[in-house]
Amino acid sequence: MESLNEYVERYKGIINDHLNNYILSYTTPGRLRESMLYSINAGGKRLRPILVIATLEAFEIDPKKGIPVACALEMIHTYSLIHDDLPAMDNDDLRRGQPTNHKQFDDATAILAGDALLTLSFQVITEADTLSNEEKVFLVNELSKASGPSGMVDGQMRDMLSENEWITLRKLEAIHNSKTGQLLKFAILSGAYLGKVSEESMQAVTEMASALGLIFQIQDDILDVIGDSDAIGKPIGSDEDNKKSTYPQLLGLEGAINQKKHYVDVAQKSLEKTGIQHTVLSELIDYLSNRDC
Repeated sequence: MESLNEYVERYKGIINDHLNNYILSYTTPGRLRESMLYSINAGGKRLRPILVIATLEAFEIDPKKGIPVACALEMIHTYSLIHDDLPAMDNDDLRRGQPTNHKQFDDATAILAGDALLTLSFQVITEADTLSNEEKVFLVNELSKASGPSGMVDGQMRDMLSENEWITLRKLEAIHNSKTGQLLKFAILSGAYLGKVSEESMQAVTEMASALGLIFQIQDDILDVIGDSDAIGKPIGSDEDNKKSTYPQLLGLEGAINQKKHYVDVAQKSLEKTGIQHTVLSELIDYLSNRDC
C-alpha cells in the first residue's frame, strides 16, 4: 500500500513534469524562460496542486482532469514567491535554499518572470482539453478572485501595512485568510467543483479549506521560530526581522500550537460531513500541520 509520502512524491513528480512542459511549450528560449524555470524548479512540495488532485480522487474523479488547474495554481504560487522576495517587498536573499530569483538574475527579470507565470496560468486553464468551456470560465474566475485584489494580493497588502503594528487575532486571521488561505481554498474547491459535489458537501469542504489555510499559515509562523533553516531553505526569524505580525508573536509559541490544533479539529470534522474522511485528503490535513518546511 502506498504511503502518504510516496503519494506526495509521485504526484510531485507528475506536476513537475507538466509544469516544465507547459513553460517549454509556451515560451521561447532565452532569459525569461530561464528565470521562470529557475523558480519553478527551485523545490517545494507542490502541496497546492496535490490538494487539487487529492480532492478529485476523494470524490472519485480521474485526477488527470485536474492537472492543468493544479499546474496553473502552482504557477501563481511561484509568481507570488518571486515578487514577495523582491527588495521592495520582503527583500529575501534565499528561497528554498538557493538564491532568490532577483539575486540569481536581477530585479527586472524577476518581476517579468513572475508576470509571465501569472498570466500563463490562465492560458493553461483556457487551453486545457480536459475541461469543458463552462468549467474553464468558472475556474479562471475563481482563480482570479483567489489570487487578485479580493484574495491573495489584498492579503499581501494588508500584511505589509500591519508591519510594526500590534494587531488583534481577528485581524491577523483575516489577513491570512486572504494572503495564504485563498489559494489553498481554491485548491480544494476546484477539485470539489470538478467532482460535481452536492451543495451541502461543497459547504462542508469550504469550511475544511478555510481551516486548512490557517493551519498552513500557523505552521509557517511556528517554523519561523523553531524550524530548521536548512529544511526551510531560508534563515529562521525572518518574520521578526521584517516586523511581521505572527501567531507566536500574538499568542506565544504554545498558544500558536494550540490554535493550530483547534483548526486541525475543525478541518477534520468538516471533512467528516462529506463522507470522505478516510481518504488522502484527510491525511494531508495532518501532513500540513506537521510539516517541517
